Amino acid sequence: MERKSALVVGATGLVGASLVNLLLEAPEYEKVIVWVRKSTGLKNKKLEEKIIDFENVDTYNFDGKVNHIFCCLGTTIKKAKTKEAFKKVDLEYIVSLAMKAKENDVSQFLVISAMGANINSGVFYNKVKGQMEYELNSLELIGLKIFRPSLLLGDRTEFRFGEKAAEVVSKCIPFIFKGGFKKYKPVYGSTVAKAMYKVAIEDKAGIETFSSEVIQIKCAI
Repeated sequence: MERKSALVVGATGLVGASLVNLLLEAPEYEKVIVWVRKSTGLKNKKLEEKIIDFENVDTYNFDGKVNHIFCCLGTTIKKAKTKEAFKKVDLEYIVSLAMKAKENDVSQFLVISAMGANINSGVFYNKVKGQMEYELNSLELIGLKIFRPSLLLGDRTEFRFGEKAAEVVSKCIPFIFKGGFKKYKPVYGSTVAKAMYKVAIEDKAGIETFSSEVIQIKCAI
């Protein structure tokens, strides 16, 4: 088995942190590179950490071959403070990274989007996510895998009311996420991470989009 190198961007977030731990244990990967603003504090012989300035993400080069890029970048309007700052993280940084993937013949670019992503949406958050997907599609990457989770569950360093409320609802009255509402069922960040890993090692060319429901099924396989 040819072992691969992975790059995780957004490695300190809910999904990214789970993903890094998963990849460090995965036999398919001989090296796991993380690009972060501040150190993860992790120590592992497979781990290569680089502190970068995301404002200039397009100026950084890969040190050696990178087979798969896992893009877990994402913020909120509240944290970013302005719509322009939000777009930088959830659109501009991601597209710059994808362009670098294309330049370096990366076989898999896996990215977290959102359930409501739609370039024509009247909701700013969903519109930006839709624009991001549109621009990534236009790059004609070797393999583009888009994950659209519902509300994410898990332990965050920051409090997000919507996600915390969803966690309470999903635990107290889980039966509401049946039938047509099944696709809205919240998903754990660790579940998304596992699904991304499973899709990556398949190494299939082309574009695929995974809904929240499919993410949970993929993780269970």
